[in-house]
Amino acid sequence: MRLSSDSVALAIALRSATLDRVPRFFVEPAAVAGDRFAVPPGIAHQVRRVLRLRDGDALLLLDGLGSEVQCRLEGGECVVVERRAAGGELRHQLTIWQALLKGNHLEPVIRHGTELGIARFGLFVSERCIARELNPRKLDRLRAVAREAAEQSERGMVPPIDEPVTFAAALEASGPGSVLLFERHEGKRLTEREPPSNVFIGPEGGFSPAEVEAAERARLAIAGLGPRILRSETVAVAVAAAILSRTGDFA
Repeated sequence: MRLSSDSVALAIALRSATLDRVPRFFVEPAAVAGDRFAVPPGIAHQVRRVLRLRDGDALLLLDGLGSEVQCRLEGGECVVVERRAAGGELRHQLTIWQALLKGNHLEPVIRHGTELGIARFGLFVSERCIARELNPRKLDRLRAVAREAAEQSERGMVPPIDEPVTFAAALEASGPGSVLLFERHEGKRLTEREPPSNVFIGPEGGFSPAEVEAAERARLAIAGLGPRILRSETVAVAVAAAILSRTGDFA
């Protein structure tokens, strides 16, 4: 098949854009100490075998704590060009408290929530949770998903994902500026309140009336999202988009 001159030009432009993009990786802070250091073991395969980077190529290493290191490869090692504060983070720090979900349904919550800019994920077990625990392997997988999503979306930090706690412990840890989403709530909607810093999202069966009362006693605001009932794994994305668009951090 013969390509038109316009198609060839577009293909060249797309390839150039891909080559011009500096690869970004999150690494352990200790791995980027000094002015020259070995390629961190966790990314060595991707750097050398997948991307086939060579001497003179640039890469950006982020410590996940808010700093980034611009490097170039030289002699198979990383030579520091510049250290600076990482970009890509939002002014409004939003924590999502998510009830455990069955199967792998937490993965899209973490992936898409990280892309949108959620600052932290707290996990908890509530009365209607089908999943009652999260084994260490699954928690490690969720943290890897967050890291990959943060790299892809060019964030400066990887949002922490805390180990699951009880609903009562989550309420106690949430602090002021917290909202519990209740799908049958007939009062104020989420966007009619000041943008919260903590939002509680229930499991597949939602929150029980007793849990809503417990949240009210803990001085959480109760809010709804509207007349439609969303799937549990969709709510965090809708919440993040709604809140962060109001704070000027999204769209």
